[in-house]
Amino acid sequence: MTLIADTAASALENASDDLSAHAVDTATAHLRDVLALVVEHSPAHAALVVADLRCPLARALAEGYRRNLPGATFIDFDSVAPGEVLAAFRRMASADLVVLVQSTSFRLEAFRIRVELFKLGLKVIEHVHLSRMPGAQGAHYIESLAYDPAYYRGVGQALKARIDACASAAVDSGGETLVYACRLEPAKLNIGDYSGMNNIGGQFPIGEVFTEAHNLEAVNGRVRIHVFGDTSYLVNRPATPITLVIERGRVVGAENATPEFERLLAIIRADEGDVWVRELGFGMNRAFTRERRVDDIGTYERMCGIHLSLGAKHGVYPKPGFKRKEARYHVDVFAVTEAVYLDADLVYRDGAWLV
Repeated sequence: MTLIADTAASALENASDDLSAHAVDTATAHLRDVLALVVEHSPAHAALVVADLRCPLARALAEGYRRNLPGATFIDFDSVAPGEVLAAFRRMASADLVVLVQSTSFRLEAFRIRVELFKLGLKVIEHVHLSRMPGAQGAHYIESLAYDPAYYRGVGQALKARIDACASAAVDSGGETLVYACRLEPAKLNIGDYSGMNNIGGQFPIGEVFTEAHNLEAVNGRVRIHVFGDTSYLVNRPATPITLVIERGRVVGAENATPEFERLLAIIRADEGDVWVRELGFGMNRAFTRERRVDDIGTYERMCGIHLSLGAKHGVYPKPGFKRKEARYHVDVFAVTEAVYLDADLVYRDGAWLV
């Protein structure tokens, strides 16, 4: 088995395109807080870090974990057979920690890594698609790992309380308003607080509270979107925001749409008929803004502001008439978020949550 406890450090010293020493130091500090405050790992439990070293961001994170977990086992994913990685997982005991640092996404035959690790009772920290975030984006990603418990847990829980109690909501995207004329589904939290949950950990970075309309057809209005996820799961930012026209929970028009966005809508309509609006996401991660972006859509989803999903797929909230096997698409789109209201109360303005 190939260990990478020293390989990451030597790779950083020799690769000219790697992140700066300051960025690696920052990653080390943020990961120290993630380990201590989020997953509450202690030396009493074993840790296993499975990483590749294919891109600068992966090398920086591997080095950060090497500095924080001197007693851990480190495996170079590219130098071992899948069976060796699986065997290493199964040697871990309940409440031990597994960290996955992936330039793309590890493939272990039919093994669904995070789900199977949770079944073993393990804590999991997963970093994926790191190669999609080159150059300065790597520094943005590292910044997004900073964990402020008072902010995430305080604001996150307060947002959930307001969402769960409201009878309506509205998103002002600068001259256009999208109205939710119904209550919202009980909100789910991704704020680094796993108390009372069966599983500890998940995909990082964190920072989101999400819900959807209880009655999907009660969503009407117009919303300007500045970014959408394209067919390569990358951030696509049109030169001019696209205005979605939404009637009874369905997209019926897209003004200033680009050819790529029109193609997305056509794909959804071809397989699902209508283009439904489902997820209503309250992103909380202040490292990402309208101007400070990363290319990986799954990472940028935590951006501080509102994002929606297009397509019938949102398995967290089963709805009558939506069959899980037939719902194929969940495309994230990001609203120009000037203000957000729950009932008549302003809860977002000037890039910040006001709860």
